[in-house]
Amino acid sequence: MRRVLTVILAGGRGTRLEPLTRDRAKPAVPFGGMYRIIDFTLSNCINSGLRRILVLTQFKSRSLDRHIREGWGFLSPELGESVEVLPPQQRIDETWYKGTADAIYQNIYSIEREVADHTLILAGDHIYKMDYGHLVEAHLSRKADVTIGCIPVPLEEVKHFGIMQTAADDRVVKFLEKPKSAEPMPGEPRHALGSMGIYVFNTRLMFELLCQDAARSNSNHDFGKNVIPDMLENGMKVFAHRFRDENRKAMPYWRDVGTLDAYYQANMDLITVDPVLNLYDAAWPVRTLQPQSPPPKFVFCGDGPPGHARRGEAHDSIVSPGCIVSGGQVRRSILSPRVRVNSYAVVEDSILLDGVDVGRYCRIRRAIIDKDVKLPPYTVIGYDQDFDRRRGFTISDQGIVVVPKAEPPETFQAPNPLPN
Repeated sequence: MRRVLTVILAGGRGTRLEPLTRDRAKPAVPFGGMYRIIDFTLSNCINSGLRRILVLTQFKSRSLDRHIREGWGFLSPELGESVEVLPPQQRIDETWYKGTADAIYQNIYSIEREVADHTLILAGDHIYKMDYGHLVEAHLSRKADVTIGCIPVPLEEVKHFGIMQTAADDRVVKFLEKPKSAEPMPGEPRHALGSMGIYVFNTRLMFELLCQDAARSNSNHDFGKNVIPDMLENGMKVFAHRFRDENRKAMPYWRDVGTLDAYYQANMDLITVDPVLNLYDAAWPVRTLQPQSPPPKFVFCGDGPPGHARRGEAHDSIVSPGCIVSGGQVRRSILSPRVRVNSYAVVEDSILLDGVDVGRYCRIRRAIIDKDVKLPPYTVIGYDQDFDRRRGFTISDQGIVVVPKAEPPETFQAPNPLPN
């Protein structure tokens, strides 16, 4: 694996996740209390024995740069190990990256200096556990020109994926990028074979293909739209490799958290009695930046109105370091570091990011609240969508209310009367 260079594409805008991506790149969006989305891809690399990693950033990358510098600087460059962030260099072109292939092409000089026989290209915005070593081994054993990581996807979702058709030996015979419809897989009438956006290339061949693609004025400069179809047309050896899950659950777990509803549901997957994504597996740890924060604290006090003692509780929830649940109630929720829930407040089915302060008597339901938001006492969110919409909050297709950072206190005035 020392002759393999890993390149993670982490420069997408993530517009479907706004307002969470209003000030940060999609891979830097917090997830699961302690993590950032990119931590799952980076952890897969380390657990797979891949320790030469380039992260290509672009839009709103400051928090992502800081997170990687502070949380992933434990590798030793002296031993040929590092996670290095590469912002756009504009050495070849003066534009932003035009597509996935162009992102690699514009960094061709940096990649060439790494002197790698093979290049593994990954996306930095998916939640899953995968040993990339199996993918590389399959690529080598088949003497493939490129090997594509793939998963079965429901037929109604094919418009979001690159879709492949394969022969019996997994050789790809057809590739369509985000088609309106597709033929089902043999033996699986409800699914088609979709690309995970994971590729292993022979590095020298990849350079040649990228230079050819860059010279075409009519190209989108994208692997799925242009490079892979051109390889098939020219008779090159393109193989598919099925996703092998390291999550150790009955059903394989891979999530594209590109929408607010998908992001919310993937977080809620973590708090079920038997979580479908196991974060507690010591054999496949998910690493991240660990803040220097005290343990979480729960405050109980017997005073208060009759029958309403201040009892700090959290049920079926994730509570991160530095949190204080001071006489409030937390149910089926995720609290990121340094969240405070004050007396008589109720937080249900919600995600609270770093530093959120929930005032006394607040009622929060089915909401995502971005970092450092201060909710004044008696704030109500998630009970009246029309009222939430009038306050300028984003509401997802499935009714999740999203409160962005830096909202002024007057935004949170309670409706009159308070809903039941």
